[in-house]
Order: sequence, then C-alpha cells, then structure tokens
Amino acid sequence: MNIKLRLIVMNFLQFFIWGAWLLTVGAYWFQNKGWSGAQFGAIFSTMGISAIFMPALTGIIADKYINAEKLYGIMHILGAITLACIPMVTNPSAFFWVILLNMIFYMPTLSLSITVGYSALKSAGGDVVKDYPPIRTFGTIGFIAALWTVSLTHNETSANQFYIASAVALLLGIFAFGLPKCPPMLTGGQNKSFAEKFGLNAFSLFKSSRFAIFFMFSLLLGAALQLTNAYGDTFLHDFQNVPAYKNLIAVKYPAIIMSISQVSETLFILAIPFFLRRFGIKYVMLFSMLAWVLRFGLFAFGNPDDGLWMIIASCIVYGMAFDFFNISGSLFVETQAAPEIRGSAQGMFMMMVNGFGAFFGSIGSGLLIDNFFTHNGQKDWHGIWLAFAAYALTIAIIFPFAFKYKHNLALAHTIRDAHPPMKGGLDSPLP
Repeated sequence: MNIKLRLIVMNFLQFFIWGAWLLTVGAYWFQNKGWSGAQFGAIFSTMGISAIFMPALTGIIADKYINAEKLYGIMHILGAITLACIPMVTNPSAFFWVILLNMIFYMPTLSLSITVGYSALKSAGGDVVKDYPPIRTFGTIGFIAALWTVSLTHNETSANQFYIASAVALLLGIFAFGLPKCPPMLTGGQNKSFAEKFGLNAFSLFKSSRFAIFFMFSLLLGAALQLTNAYGDTFLHDFQNVPAYKNLIAVKYPAIIMSISQVSETLFILAIPFFLRRFGIKYVMLFSMLAWVLRFGLFAFGNPDDGLWMIIASCIVYGMAFDFFNISGSLFVETQAAPEIRGSAQGMFMMMVNGFGAFFGSIGSGLLIDNFFTHNGQKDWHGIWLAFAAYALTIAIIFPFAFKYKHNLALAHTIRDAHPPMKGGLDSPLP
C-alpha cells in the first residue's frame, strides 16, 4: 500500500470515529436520557479540557521521545476501550468523566494525524499544500460515512453509536503501526535550555503578534465550531414535537441532512489552495468567519418543510466555515513554525481551537441556552441560533482590524510551485 493510500485510510478512519457519535451524542443525551442543557454543555467541554493540554503534550512527546505514528496508534487503542465503556454509564456525572477520558485519548490524534501526514509526504518528496488537502477530503468522507451508518441503522439516539466508534478506533489503532515512520525531530543536544528539552519553546510563538492574534482567533472560532457540533442534530430532532413536521425526512434522518455539511467540506478543502493563492491567509480566515454568521443565521430561520432550503444552505456554508480556518490554519502553522517545534505548534493550534475554544463555547452555550432560551422545557432555537450568529458577526468585524498579517511570501511561493500563478494572484500585494 503506497504512502498516499495509507494516509487516505488513516484520515477516513480518523474522522469516521468522530462522525459516529459527535453530532448525534446530543440526540442521545436529550432525546434518550433527557438530561439538562447545562450538563450537556459540560459534556462537550470535555473536548476543550482535553485539547487544552493533550495535543501540546503529545506534540512534545512526538517531537522528542517516540515516533508520532506509534503514539497515534496507542492513543486510538486506548480511545477504543473508553468508547466501549460509554453505553454502561447511567448518570450525567459518570458520563462526563468517561467522555473526558476518551477525549484525552482522541483529541491529540487530530494534530498527530497532521504531523504524520505532513512528515510522510515530505519524506516522499511531496508538497503538503498540493497533496494534503485531497487526502484530507477522505477524512470528511469518513465522517459522512459514519453519519449515514448511524442514521440509516437508526442509532442516532442509541448507545450503539459508541460501539461502532469503538470498533473503528481499535482498527485504526492497529493500522497506525504500519504508517510511514515519523521519528522525533529533537534529538541529542546536551546543552539545550529547559524550554527546549521539554518542547516549551513552541510557546515562543506568542512573542510574535501575528501568531498571538492568530491563536486568539483560533480560540474564538473553536467556540463557534463546538456550537454547531453540539446542537445541530438535536435541533432537527426537536421538530418531531411539531405535528406538521414530525414525519418529514429531515426530522426522521437528521444526521443525513447534517452530513451535507461534510459533503460541502470535501469541496471546500479542494478549493483551499486556490483561495490561499488568490486572496491570502487573512482573507481566507475572514471568509470563514462570515460563513459562520450565515451558518447560524440560516439555521435560525430554517425548518424541515418550506424552510428546508435554508437548513441545506446552512450545511453547504459549513464547508467554508470549517475548512477555511482549520485546514488553512494548520498550513499556516506548518509554513511559519520552525521545523523542530512543528509538532508542538500544531498541538498548540489544536489546543486553541478544540481546547480553550471548545471549553468556553460549550460551557457558555449550555448556560446561555438554559437561562435565556429554554422555556417550560422547550428550547427557543430561533433565538439560540441568532445569538450564535451575532457572536460570529462580532468576531468577523473585529478580525480585519486586529490581524495585521501581510500576505506571506514563503507560503505564497509554496502554493505557486504547486499551482500556476493567476493574474492578480500572488504577484499582487495582499494583506
């Protein structure tokens, strides 16, 4: 099996695991267990808590002590064990701790998969900007396949979704030991400083205003991502309480409708090199923020009947909202951070997006929904989505003034080598 095919399988299984339960755990929580919104916010915060320290920690370990692909495999095998234990949980408190343990094992695999993928492509003489996005699309296809599997087998509110995820995690954990070797980059050097020995020199990136502001907006956009992950599926499930809507396809198979978001992802991933080349990283990030405004705003006014087109449009816009910041952000880190700390830097990026962002987004949204948008046990989804849209719009307004980054020539040349230049593209000065 050649390198690209192995990386394709890795990405497919990586996101199949998450897709099997991430968007449907809300339906399992609210429709099956009937637990509270504030408690659910705490459950989704486990992604944030674990991502605050685990990706950075495993990045340091991969930079110094153990091959990244082996560490990646170990994390997935441990994650498979915890996923299999989730259906045994019968109360919200225990659910929190088991999910937290699973997230401790899963979250670092997101950045480790990028480290392994970039390392393998470079070792084979590939170009990460040209070659990685098409490979990453298979991760999105895996996420879609998981959603369809769970939905068509009627397991959106069932504990079986966790068994499905567990089986795939075990398979990937074993498969990972056959991935291209990605040895530690930091070896030798007895005269290194304390920060260098423990990989803490990645935090020196915060000395750069460009990186500091980039990480701050990574946090803010990470919060937006968790809002849609946490509440999108259960939002559609709640329409079953309205007699006029309960038998419609979007209400009976909400995960399939939500999977349109991932189909959109595959298309926008492929478009990233063009947009980076044409507009530069700053505008690509801004497009992402504006797309989040549309994502939430369309949900606010949509319904499964005559407003279904708004829900579908929201799912299409999600591809731009997610990909333009997350994938472009990882490429930004890859091209700007020094080689010896790239693993740690990728871990830090994930920490801001899926760590602090997820934590504050999950806790804050749970409290907001319970205190202001829940009346007599019913959620005011129109108000919820409008509040989220206002949040994203505020970020989009502030960003162009705060982020002073000029179009990066190193990244531009990398993209130019992979794609022919366009008129008005890289040769034009862009912010």
